[in-house]
Amino acid sequence: MKSNFRLLSILLFCAATFVAQAQIDMQLSQYWAAPAYYNAGATGAGDKLNFMVGTRQQWIGIEGAPKSFWGRADMPLRFLGGHHGVGVVFSSTTEGLFSNMVFGAQYAYKLKIKSSFLCFGVQLGLVDQKFDGTKVEIPSSDAHTPAGEDEDIPTTEVEGMAFDCAFGIYYVHPKFYVGLSSTHLTEPTIRYDDSSGSGSENGYETFVSRLYYFMAGGNIPFRNPLYEIQPSMMVKTDFNIFTAEATVRLRYNKLFWGGVGYRWNDAVSFMIGGEFKGFILGYSYDLPVTAVLRASSGSHEVFVGYSMKLDLSDKNKTKHKSIRIL
Repeated sequence: MKSNFRLLSILLFCAATFVAQAQIDMQLSQYWAAPAYYNAGATGAGDKLNFMVGTRQQWIGIEGAPKSFWGRADMPLRFLGGHHGVGVVFSSTTEGLFSNMVFGAQYAYKLKIKSSFLCFGVQLGLVDQKFDGTKVEIPSSDAHTPAGEDEDIPTTEVEGMAFDCAFGIYYVHPKFYVGLSSTHLTEPTIRYDDSSGSGSENGYETFVSRLYYFMAGGNIPFRNPLYEIQPSMMVKTDFNIFTAEATVRLRYNKLFWGGVGYRWNDAVSFMIGGEFKGFILGYSYDLPVTAVLRASSGSHEVFVGYSMKLDLSDKNKTKHKSIRIL
C-alpha cells in the first residue's frame, strides 16, 4: 500500500514535458452547511453574521489520504439602497506528497424578489500548492537504471502560487434554495519554484481544472411543527469526472438533526448535529461502498460555527433633531 501510494503521487505530479490536472476543492459530506465554499453567490445570503471552521479526515487507515481544514466567515450588508454580502473563505488540504491552500475574498449582490433573493457572487483569491520531492522513492525501471533517479521529478520541495477566481448564482427562498456555480474559472497554471532558491529550471507546472457545481435543498414541514425534513443535493463535474450526492436530514425543534447521505459510487454518510443560541455543531461519518473499505475504516468530518442575527432594516434607526433647534 505504501509503495502504491508513492507511485500514485508520482503519477499525479507534472514533469517538464507533462502538464497534470489538479482538483483541489474539498469533498464535504456536510456541503449544505457551507454553500458559500462552492458557490460565491451564497455569501451573506441570510440575515446573519456567520463564522465556521471544520476539518475532514478522509479514508482513515490509508497512508497519505486527504486531510483538510477549512474556515469561512460572511455577513449581509445594506448600502447604496441595495442588498449585498461579503465574506472570506480558506481551505488547506494535504494529500500524499501534495499540500494545497486556497484563500478567497467574496462579494455577492443580492436582488430582492418579494421574500426571496437572487444572488450573484464572485470570489477572488489565490491558490498555493506544494510538492515534497524529498519523500519521493522511484523504483528502478530496469537493471541499468539506478533507483531514485529521474530528472523529470524533483527531489526537493517545490511550491507555486497563482491567482484564482470563481463565480456563482444562488437563489434563496424561505423554503428552498438552488445554486449554480463554477470554481477556478481561469484554470490557473501553477509554476513551481524550488525551495532551495534555484528556481524551476525543469519547468515543473500544473493547472487547476475548472469545476461546475449545482446544489439545491429545502425545508419540508410536518403537521407537527416541531419536525421538518431537509433534503439537499449537490452535483460536481469538470465534464470528465462526475460526482453526485444526496442528503436527507430530520430536524427537531430547530435544535437537533440527524440524517443520511449517499455519494454515488463512493460512500454512505451518517450525520448528527445541533444548534443552540447561535452555536452550531455537526459531525458526519462516511462508510465507503467501494474497494476502499478493505483498507480504510471510513472518513470523519466535523464543523463548528457561530451565527449572530443582524438587523439591517431601517425601521429601528432613530432620527434625532439637533438640540440647538429644540
